[in-house]
Amino acid sequence: MFRLIVTGFAVATAFAAPSFAASFNTLSGEAPLVIAHRGASGYLPEHTLAAYELAIQMGADIVEPDLQTTKDGHLVAMHDSSLARTTNVETVLGERNGSYNVSEYTLAEIKTLTVETSAGNSYPGYTPSMAEPFKVPTFQEVMDLVKAHNTATGDKIGVYPEAKVPSAETMNRQILTEMQANGFTTREDNSFVQTFSAQGAADLAAIQDELGMDNQIAVLGYAQLTAEGFGVYDYPTGTINQLADLALFADGVGVNLGSLTSEFIVAAHDLGLAVHGWTFNQSTEEDALAAQQAWIDAGMDGLFTNYTDLTRAIVDANVSAVPLPAGLPLMLAGVGSLAVIRRRRKAA
Repeated sequence: MFRLIVTGFAVATAFAAPSFAASFNTLSGEAPLVIAHRGASGYLPEHTLAAYELAIQMGADIVEPDLQTTKDGHLVAMHDSSLARTTNVETVLGERNGSYNVSEYTLAEIKTLTVETSAGNSYPGYTPSMAEPFKVPTFQEVMDLVKAHNTATGDKIGVYPEAKVPSAETMNRQILTEMQANGFTTREDNSFVQTFSAQGAADLAAIQDELGMDNQIAVLGYAQLTAEGFGVYDYPTGTINQLADLALFADGVGVNLGSLTSEFIVAAHDLGLAVHGWTFNQSTEEDALAAQQAWIDAGMDGLFTNYTDLTRAIVDANVSAVPLPAGLPLMLAGVGSLAVIRRRRKAA
């Protein structure tokens, strides 16, 4: 569930805020989240500890590891089901049962590989702190990196793992139990779990209830407008799930930018759903600003970005430039009411 609780103290503080305190059209009224898509993947090989660390240094609020399961049951950060696109598996290990799928290799075998993508393996002024920055990391290693940073700095960088389709119950439970063991258990930890499967997201919600966890859950897909209203295309089933139905168990939706409209964002917000857009891939300041500012104005709650530093700079520029609206106390009161509705829905 997204953090929506607004206390009397927060409202009182708003009255004393400077004339240029930031306010956004996001669900919470706070600045949108900068989500490091596969780490700082525009600069360094995706889903490596180096890419995650650089993203954190560039100001990411959250790092996103896609997860696959090895033959011996370990969760590793890898977008594709196959190791072929991003590693040297073809030359080091060769095929297994006619494929290069992660599930055909043990963790020990995968650890002999190096992640090699077109992003290169260096960034000016950055030196990885770990001994093997470009090996395939486990989910545990990603969380260890984030926790070490948070402990050292007092930051609350979150994790945003994706349970790759098919989002099976066994994998969903393993993701959540590993998150629980590492202290990523509630919205206060700034963490999410995401999947392209609506049923998988419902299962994640049920498992969280069982485990006493309350991380935010997002359903991924393409925005669709139907006769019944806005929905999200479901990959596993090929159907469209209406936002009203998703709001029964999800806290947000992660939507492809090419399908997204400002009207969709308004409809999602009306149901208490945050909207995260994927993926911003502009490599220059001018292009990034042109692509992202309109979505920030429209109230997008989180931006998946390959260029963490550019998105961070754009969001921060908005923080210092947005005037405090005269109706902020009323807005905060409305958000507080929405929080009550969301809590009631969670209890149900």
